[in-house]
Amino acid sequence: MINRHFNPFNSMAEEEQPMSAPSQLQSSHAHAPITQIAEENRPREKMMAKGVEALTNAELFAILIGGGTRNKTAVELMQDILADCDNQLRNINRMTMHDLMTYSGIGEAKALSIIAAAEIGRRRAIEMSEDVKQFRDGKAVMEYMRPRVQDLNHEESWVLLLNNNATLIRCVHLSKGGLTETAVDVRMVMKQAVLHEATCIILVHNHPSGNLRPSNADCELTERISKGARVLNVRLIDHIIVSDKDYYSFAENGKI
Repeated sequence: MINRHFNPFNSMAEEEQPMSAPSQLQSSHAHAPITQIAEENRPREKMMAKGVEALTNAELFAILIGGGTRNKTAVELMQDILADCDNQLRNINRMTMHDLMTYSGIGEAKALSIIAAAEIGRRRAIEMSEDVKQFRDGKAVMEYMRPRVQDLNHEESWVLLLNNNATLIRCVHLSKGGLTETAVDVRMVMKQAVLHEATCIILVHNHPSGNLRPSNADCELTERISKGARVLNVRLIDHIIVSDKDYYSFAENGKI
């Protein structure tokens, strides 16, 4: 990610440099430091007075990173980062430490704080998805799997191991691939099914591009998994492709 304010030689130093006196800042910079902002509009004071729900996303992140630069408050700095993420919190999860440190004023400590906060949000979503216990349609699979794959910029494959009631026994990560494909070993899928005494399985992988159309490789894999499962008297219920917002079901489209 490219930022017009980036200076690779002073980004770390600027993060740690103490703020100048208010009078000096007023004369040389257009942006006032946090101490010159009305107390009721400072993130910490605002949260204490009005509650956490009153804060914007930028203000919440500003509390985490602690301070800004000579030219920008922590809130303004986070507004810039969020704007480059289309003001979507889920896009923060896709930013690496290197991405964040291209912003003047974001050093290693602040980048780690932002990444940690984003990861907490992702884990909370995964915890909520655990409420899904049965997988009788593609929507249930999407609700369970989306928090696990929606922030990835590469493909990953998983298998849901189920009993006869379509109740989850175990979710197993199979492979991690590139931007457009990931390899799945049919023998590994069958081994997991036998090991956990699953009678039904659902194959899942993500498409980071958002294009849910199955590729020829996706269709061939579905056929190979289905044949391998039948040999062991295990049924492939579905193969689901998940994106940020939707899913594609092989079963619901008559391909299984």
